[in-house]
Amino acid sequence: MLLSSCVIWRYRSLESFRRECPGGDPALQALIVERLDPALAWLESLGAEVVTRRTGNPRTVGVRFDPRSLTDALVRAAGRVQLGTPLPAEVGGPVVLATGGFGGELARRLGIPLRANPWSEGDGRRFAEARDAAFRGHPEEFYGRLLPDAEVGARDFVRAAQLYGRFGVLTDERGQALAQRPSWSEVELPPALVRAGGRGWLVVAADALERPVRERSVADMVAVAAELGGEVRRAPRLEELGLSELLPHPLLRRPPFTAVRVVPAVTHTIGGVAIDAKARVLRADGSPVPGLYAAGADVGGISTGGYASGLAAALVLGRVAAETVATAGGTRRAASRPAAGRDRSS
Repeated sequence: MLLSSCVIWRYRSLESFRRECPGGDPALQALIVERLDPALAWLESLGAEVVTRRTGNPRTVGVRFDPRSLTDALVRAAGRVQLGTPLPAEVGGPVVLATGGFGGELARRLGIPLRANPWSEGDGRRFAEARDAAFRGHPEEFYGRLLPDAEVGARDFVRAAQLYGRFGVLTDERGQALAQRPSWSEVELPPALVRAGGRGWLVVAADALERPVRERSVADMVAVAAELGGEVRRAPRLEELGLSELLPHPLLRRPPFTAVRVVPAVTHTIGGVAIDAKARVLRADGSPVPGLYAAGADVGGISTGGYASGLAAALVLGRVAAETVATAGGTRRAASRPAAGRDRSS
């Protein structure tokens, strides 16, 4: 959360959510649509600072918080946060898994960078699967962004994203186009580049450089890529970009042309532990694992086949898990770090 732009959002309707993420669980999607707004108000009541009440996207509604203010508010409300404290293999009360999925593990397996905290290694998933929990979704589906092929530190994860594929052409290393014009979220582009070898180019024409993407322009993002040491090529003709298989394209008509070398990066995984609408972790037969709950990116089957707010899933399902535990009369025990015992980001 600290490394994100901290926009917590939902689609305007369940129907929109279903269109955008057709493989997701309708019951979990409905929870997020129905319960996000009061959950956002709850965050404000804790003292989290609101930056804006607009998402910049007509498809969605939500709130952008200051990430440090929100983190501080949650830590104050929790009262006792133990870093570097391993979760025992056997615990005496309810456990809520909120370890951030297995993005680190997946990034290593795919051989691409991680655009997130380095501690989400799938410990929560393994803890659940050791108790017969089912997995939901595809193990290699992820939400990510294209970054310049350079050393990008955590402080630059948001601003370094090259988020303008719909205004140009994504190619492989040689210049062969990889995809048709992507969706508004461009969530398809990083996996497409993984399949093409893991390195490629975003190519745009002169008329695309001033196109707006949220509060920035395409030219602004290209400038960040150059600032961070990424390779940026400019040429008056396509054939002079040095990409042997780059062909004329309807979006590449007005010279000069700009090509940025990019790499896909994992932000968080989309597959994960199966849960029900009470945030209870489920076995393959649909029965709940006693005393075990999950929220956020540890959960699979929410945005399968598309893109949705991971922070919204964490917020709504975390509160649902707490309510389920309280209703059951148990004592809450939140595991924001997995069992391996290293510091973890919740």
